[in-house]
Amino acid sequence: MNLIRTDKARLWYSGPMFRYERPQKGRSRQFHQFSAEVFGLNSPEVDAELIFMTARFWKELGIENEVRLEINNLGDEKARKYFSESLVDFLSSKKNDLDEDSKRKLLENPLRILDSKSIEIQDILKDAPSIEDFLDESSRSHLDKLLNILDQAKIDYSLNPRLVRGLDYYNHTVFEWKTDLLGSQDTILGGGRYDHLVEELGGKPSPAVGFSLGLERLVLLLTETNKLHIREDLDIYFICLSEEAAKRAIIIAEELRDSNPSLTIKSNLGLESPSSQFKKADKSGAKIALIIGEEELLNDEISFKDLRIKSEQKKLSLEEVKSEISNSITNNHV
Repeated sequence: MNLIRTDKARLWYSGPMFRYERPQKGRSRQFHQFSAEVFGLNSPEVDAELIFMTARFWKELGIENEVRLEINNLGDEKARKYFSESLVDFLSSKKNDLDEDSKRKLLENPLRILDSKSIEIQDILKDAPSIEDFLDESSRSHLDKLLNILDQAKIDYSLNPRLVRGLDYYNHTVFEWKTDLLGSQDTILGGGRYDHLVEELGGKPSPAVGFSLGLERLVLLLTETNKLHIREDLDIYFICLSEEAAKRAIIIAEELRDSNPSLTIKSNLGLESPSSQFKKADKSGAKIALIIGEEELLNDEISFKDLRIKSEQKKLSLEEVKSEISNSITNNHV
């Protein structure tokens, strides 16, 4: 906190979080979040820099065509106050058409009605007042400058005057990256400005902007787009052709670990067909396959196969296997 109070700061963090509301797909009780924040700078260039960072992230993952950017400006406290009053007046006249959740929000936090998932509520909101009509010149200028930067950088976006985010401390810029592939839980990443939050928490006045990304929801999206490639950094994959072979494999694996603790080893103990096990060995990214079947058990041998150069199998003693692995390590093969 001293860093934030004394100077400008760019920070990131990641870790487990918990939510109070009802869990559902894409909204687990415990989840993991990655966040980035900038303190001490209030220019639209900083907002743009964070948006650039997120846009590049999608490109690196290969899902830039599966997400879209929505932006809004919530103005200052005065603008939100007048807008909220106008929205309450409008929705009060439609109170009989509101669902119970919206009626509750009308009393507690009317701006949250704007991001309702209900089609009926969204139809009502088509005629509602817009935050754009309440922005002062400073807020309009901030938004115009940000959009100009995004245009120059060829970052696609859409203005969404109903975008408010779920927390009350936001002001000026708010943004979300959304997808059409995850149903109602369509927001992958969200952020915006909270220029007064540090002061409200007892610190010195410090403008701030940041974003957060839910990792579980990102994994769901990567799974939906077939972009999730889990690859184990394996050195050795044991292929076991019988129950006795599986027992022998896990004992040998321990001996190999004793001789070289840095080795990463996986044993297939599911007694699947040889072809299925070889496919899994290839898919795992393992460098070497060690095969134990009835013949290997009978002769106290291990079949050795280098999966990277697709070499022929060769039957070796345990000491010879250790030597082959040691040579591979020396030659930077494993």
